[in-house]
Amino acid sequence: MTRSSNGRSGDGDGDRNGDRNGDRDDGPGGVRADDPHTPAPRDDAASGVQPYYARSAAVLAERYESVSFETVHRDVLHLLPGAPARAADIGAGTGRDAAALARRGYDVVAVEPVRELRQVARKLHDDVPVTWLPGALPALTPLTGPFDLILLSAVWMHLDEGEREPAMRRLHDLLAPSGRLFVSLRHGPLPEERRMFHVSAEETVATAGRCGLRVIHTGANGDELGRDEVHWSRLVLEKGGI
Repeated sequence: MTRSSNGRSGDGDGDRNGDRNGDRDDGPGGVRADDPHTPAPRDDAASGVQPYYARSAAVLAERYESVSFETVHRDVLHLLPGAPARAADIGAGTGRDAAALARRGYDVVAVEPVRELRQVARKLHDDVPVTWLPGALPALTPLTGPFDLILLSAVWMHLDEGEREPAMRRLHDLLAPSGRLFVSLRHGPLPEERRMFHVSAEETVATAGRCGLRVIHTGANGDELGRDEVHWSRLVLEKGGI
């Protein structure tokens, strides 16, 4: 297991919860997820996180996209599985990380419950092949595995205590044998306008262990946006092989 504690991190304050040939937003069964006549999956109705992100999509895009994937994840880039491989970005926000993974040669599915963020993401990153789906933890209804890599960047602290273990079991089931789950956790004052909880790295590692995932990296960073009161934990978890 590796440990790191250096530099600044943050996911562009990623406090956030097209197909291979074009700009399509496919829901279950190939239905366009942003069709106003198509009922949203049940996951899309999740918690009070959603209204803030829907209202703030344009502003958040500037914030998220101001910090690169390589900067945010620099401590764990060496642990990414080799491409080509299948990757899922859960709570993909405005698509910064999903697009970066696609450019690195991964076959990427990006899952984001907030329609407005998906729309912004597709406009910003229409030059890369990313499949966009609605959905949210713990169910992730539209998503089917297996994945060699799952990215969970600044999402886990949006889940309450009762949601976290079912969510971890779902993530375990979506991973291929020896697949890796990259998790970043925000620590600091809880924002009033967003549903967020205090979740420690130690608790998350324990939950992962109960669900069949072992920790191969732990790290800690400051905030990439310079907020002194916010810091981050970074975990890489691995599913046992066959």
